[in-house]
Amino acid sequence: MTLLAAAVIVHDRAAGRVVLLQRGEGASYGHGLWDLPVGKSDPGEPVTVTAARELREETGLVVRPETLRLVHLVHGAWGVESPNGYLTVVFAADEWAGEPENREPAKHAQVCWTPIDALPEGFVPSTGAALSAYLAGDQPSVSLRGWR
Repeated sequence: MTLLAAAVIVHDRAAGRVVLLQRGEGASYGHGLWDLPVGKSDPGEPVTVTAARELREETGLVVRPETLRLVHLVHGAWGVESPNGYLTVVFAADEWAGEPENREPAKHAQVCWTPIDALPEGFVPSTGAALSAYLAGDQPSVSLRGWR
């Protein structure tokens, strides 16, 4: 079965920054790598609700699912938690409530606003590709990971 996940690019256009998290020692993969707020969909849960829930759980930021814009799809042939493949739906949010904080310190080393002209190196490849495509102004696009 293919794992369904959702990620959110929270973009503060006025300040030229996005919310990123750094994966910590307790993360299931990618220790020390930068990532977007992202997580797995629960059974029977619409992917927009997954995105809003995971964003809130990881960062404390609140978005309305209906305001999320589809910006990228990542289709992976396999993953650490998804040996049969995964599909990550990446959304952008221009409206949110709250300030980012690390709500899962056992999984994440930090959660912070990051200027888009000073993004750190060392990203989880799939979400890094999605963020790059989004910031380049690409229309909704697809990244394929691990396919021959």
